[in-house]
Amino acid sequence: MDSKASTAQQPPAVQLHLSSSPHIRSEQTVSSIMLSVSLALIPALAASVFFFGAKALLLTAVCIVFCLATEWAITKFLLKRENTLADFSALVTGLLLAFNLPPDLPPWMAALGSIFAVGVAKWAFGGLGHNFINPALAGRAFLLASYPAAMTTWGAPRNGTTSGLSTQAISDLSGHVDGITGATPLPVLSSVLDALRNDRLRQEMSFQVLDLQSALPDLFIGRVGGCIGETSALALLLGAVFLWYKRIIGFRLPVIYIGTVFFLSWLFNGSGTLFSTEALIIPVYQVLAGGLMLGALYMATDMVTSPVTTRGRVIFAFGCGILTFLIRKFGGYPEGVSYSILLMNLTVPLIDRYARPKLYGKVKKV
Repeated sequence: MDSKASTAQQPPAVQLHLSSSPHIRSEQTVSSIMLSVSLALIPALAASVFFFGAKALLLTAVCIVFCLATEWAITKFLLKRENTLADFSALVTGLLLAFNLPPDLPPWMAALGSIFAVGVAKWAFGGLGHNFINPALAGRAFLLASYPAAMTTWGAPRNGTTSGLSTQAISDLSGHVDGITGATPLPVLSSVLDALRNDRLRQEMSFQVLDLQSALPDLFIGRVGGCIGETSALALLLGAVFLWYKRIIGFRLPVIYIGTVFFLSWLFNGSGTLFSTEALIIPVYQVLAGGLMLGALYMATDMVTSPVTTRGRVIFAFGCGILTFLIRKFGGYPEGVSYSILLMNLTVPLIDRYARPKLYGKVKKV
């Protein structure tokens, strides 16, 4: 009796389960991650509709429909496999592509860009997980190369101006600087800095770098011209907070990317000094203007086309920031976010190769 009682009181033996790597488990799936990204983009979508009206909603709907349709057609008729619409990756591609388009772009061009993004940039290389460049940015680059005039034609937002400057400031600049009327904030900044380097124009103009600070609130809220999903830094940050809460994106990559652009824009601000109000206005303006917030928070952080290691993602972020600054500073095109991310996407295999962590216990051969 005693032996039976003692045996019954013993705890059950612990069983060890052996399995192959990877040993990290997560409750998140591709579908849940993509759905969370889609939800995070809702504030930016709402801001685009508020500032640009129904045409922003129309472009977004066209991009989503044609991305989903292309995904379905390729899997059903070309590959003859189960469709992948349920992973919501095509939905995210459609949203991000639409956010990178000007509000007055003809819908048929948006449809063509959507077909290219999913059919070529994604499925030509094997589908989700095999594409080496961001499909939405590839679609934008395709449209920009094919229809440059339509892709660089901007309209003023509701209750705002295309450049973010006051009507009086635009009037003053238009008499001295060409191309100010109808220009978005980044071309305006480039033109103003070029004009201020000219001694004659600097004396004739009443506009100075300090006057750019009046545009900063509109840049943050989104009351400026530009692509429909990039103008409101506030809306983009609200969505990013949700993704940070869900641990879908980290802080490191977007902070380093944005911080690099800020630091280089401050270091080479063109005002002749580093410790003045003018020297700080320019980098803040550079961060809020254009697609930097959208690119850094939602496209550079793409899990498929960014490095897998922490060190690799740091290198990737620095590279994106440096390229963005160089294109904006010295390139003929005032925006550099799209091309900087696409170029760094091409370096990801090399970065992953040389940024791999050392194996524990491995001894280097002599």
